[in-house]
Amino acid sequence: MNILRTTAFAAALGVSATMAFAQEVTLNFQHFVSPNSANPKYFIEPWARKVEAESNGRIKINIYPFMQLGGAAPEQYDLIRDGVIDGGWVIPGYTPGVFPEVEALELPFMTPKSGELASIAAWRFTEKYLMDDFDDVQVLLTHMHGPGLVHKKGPGIQEVDDFRGLNLRGPSRPATLLLEKLGANPIGMPVPAFPEALSKGVVDGGVITWEMAPSLKLDEFTDSHTDVSGDEALYNLFFIWAMNKDKYNALPDDLKAIIDANSGEFAAAWAGRAHDTGDADGKAQMEESGNEIAVIPEDVTAEIKALGEEVTLDWIADLSADGYDAAALVADAKAIIAEVVAEAQN
Repeated sequence: MNILRTTAFAAALGVSATMAFAQEVTLNFQHFVSPNSANPKYFIEPWARKVEAESNGRIKINIYPFMQLGGAAPEQYDLIRDGVIDGGWVIPGYTPGVFPEVEALELPFMTPKSGELASIAAWRFTEKYLMDDFDDVQVLLTHMHGPGLVHKKGPGIQEVDDFRGLNLRGPSRPATLLLEKLGANPIGMPVPAFPEALSKGVVDGGVITWEMAPSLKLDEFTDSHTDVSGDEALYNLFFIWAMNKDKYNALPDDLKAIIDANSGEFAAAWAGRAHDTGDADGKAQMEESGNEIAVIPEDVTAEIKALGEEVTLDWIADLSADGYDAAALVADAKAIIAEVVAEAQN
């Protein structure tokens, strides 16, 4: 009996020790917008809670909005790479020239007006072309938002000439190139700076999504919200959700598997859907505010699209001069997007 008891006690101690020493990990991620914005609300926070639940609490993920762990939005990639933070949300377009191939997906009228479909295409494009570019972080997913549109003081846009002379915020190089073609004065700035720039009269408006409008108080700072006609977005923006590579590699294999299971195309689609949900919410709030909701007529949209094609051709020429096969990048981006749209329609 004593031997049995001793054996049972030793076994119990072994189980307890295994449980006690099962590795627990705390990960600190940050982003640069309000926690009530669409991506944090409908993707980032639910994603973190899902990972925690599937790890049985062995992974704890803290999410910090508004860059509370330090740095500015354009520095986010470096903060992740250097281990200042464990992970976060990155907009490569905030550092023009660093990730030039990304811009193929951000060119005018490239993506459909669906964050989910654009995000699936973004992930497939990433797997084919961009993983080497992001090799010094652990890319969990890449995605895009829903359609970008023009929010401005005064009446909505109805003619190309309505852009002329406007000081408009732009989020990326392709977007600012298009605004310049349209006769506006583009001013590049990250999204957190946009409301103050509006309130101080630094800009007359800018291009951004429906979903960001409420958290940026665009119902107060602007008077109109203008989209283009058709199924293609005026512009779009590419995002990364990433971890520090050393932090990821230090995880036990079973915890890595949980992170991996919540990465890739499935997670990219989820992040894109978050923006679609937020777009519906944001548009409804702008409508309720009484602001003008405008759509540029089809013939004028065609004029803008022609100018957008000039931007694309200029971009191909510039990138080709730097040694990239830019025409192939654009052709493949279009082919991947067409494939994703066709899959959704079948």
